[in-house]
Amino acid sequence: MLIKAPAFTEVRPPVIDRPQDAAAGGPSFAQELRALEEGQARAEGEAVKLARGEGNLHTAALAVEQADIAMKLAIKVRNKAVEAYNDVMRMSV
Repeated sequence: MLIKAPAFTEVRPPVIDRPQDAAAGGPSFAQELRALEEGQARAEGEAVKLARGEGNLHTAALAVEQADIAMKLAIKVRNKAVEAYNDVMRMSV
């Protein structure tokens, strides 16, 4: 009995651009949140494909790890923003 190995899909590393000034056309906060949401959806889709036996373990693991890293970064940014807000609120005028 021969088992056919699933075909590998192309996995591209994320594109890392140099930081841009928001006034110079950099990505907005809403765009970054959409990208985060799309990464989560992509990871979920890969996991579902893998559960059905249609996906590739490497691709699914990579998508899940990228989504995890992006979520951790978003949480750190949120925590820094809350911390900065609390510092401003504690300032005496």
